[in-house]
Amino acid sequence: MKFTAQQIAGILEGDVVGNPEAEVSKLSKIEEGTEGSLTFLANPKYTSHIYTTKASVTIVNKTFNPESNIETTLIKVEDAYKSFSKLLEYYNEVKNNKVGIEEPSFISSTANHGENLYLGAFSYLGENVSIGDNVKIFPNVYIGDNVTIGHNSVIFAGAKIYSETVIGDGCVINSGAIIGADGFGFAPNEKGEYNKVPQIGNVILEDFVDIGAATTIDRATLGSTIIRRGVKLDNQIQIAHNVDIGKNTVIAAQTGVAGSTKIGENCQIGGQVGIVGHITIGNNVKIQAQSGIGRNVKDNEVLQGSPALPYADYNKSYVHFKNLPKIVKTINDLEKNKWE
Repeated sequence: MKFTAQQIAGILEGDVVGNPEAEVSKLSKIEEGTEGSLTFLANPKYTSHIYTTKASVTIVNKTFNPESNIETTLIKVEDAYKSFSKLLEYYNEVKNNKVGIEEPSFISSTANHGENLYLGAFSYLGENVSIGDNVKIFPNVYIGDNVTIGHNSVIFAGAKIYSETVIGDGCVINSGAIIGADGFGFAPNEKGEYNKVPQIGNVILEDFVDIGAATTIDRATLGSTIIRRGVKLDNQIQIAHNVDIGKNTVIAAQTGVAGSTKIGENCQIGGQVGIVGHITIGNNVKIQAQSGIGRNVKDNEVLQGSPALPYADYNKSYVHFKNLPKIVKTINDLEKNKWE
């Protein structure tokens, strides 16, 4: 699909400087631009590339004025980075704007769906599934019995949505994600073996939740595992049964949250963080990557380390830790000198 500089400027409410009929059909980094590509300049350290880029069209801030000749056509906007992001969203919508039911696929006679459904080949809709308008379900998706999916949600190829799951409006579930598998519930018996505890709850994703590729969210033992409005989960995250994650919290890859832990609103949690079960983490908490959280956390705390310490205390302690061999040597020398 091709767009002219003038068409793009119309979408972004920008001004064209150069050839308004310049056509683009792909996106590129400014330093890797080729003819027919669109790029952007937002970070000043990349300014030199605008004089050599082969990109046909470049989005720039209105404050940018070239110091020498350039070949690329400019689209001047208030904020080049935000405008390029907006364009990416628009491009993604166009690219994924599929409609229709592909064959082979299976739809239970008791399932129902709204308008403009896209259902990719080899997908499965179980008993009593309810799907809203403008939902996109890509190939090889499994949706179990009694699942509800709101309007404008997208489920990418290979995702598995187990029975009873509730998905809100505007959610995105990426490939390989598993929503609603059994939680890790086992009870030891008198033989030292483990009996499975039935997991009969469900998972609820509220509106505008994003779930990364290969992320798993377990169904509750009883009640619900809840991912609240606006939460963004990265790839390869494990959320255990009965966890409750507050709205607009973001969690980076390879983090694991154990059962029945409650995480507050607007938290930022780095990659490879481990969080034990049955604790409460407050609102606006920031947890640095690879931290281990084994206690309740108050609102607004910033933590690092394993077990995690307040961020400032961790940095001070780490300075001493790096100097530990020197400190030990100094102590040994002092002890030696004391007895001489």
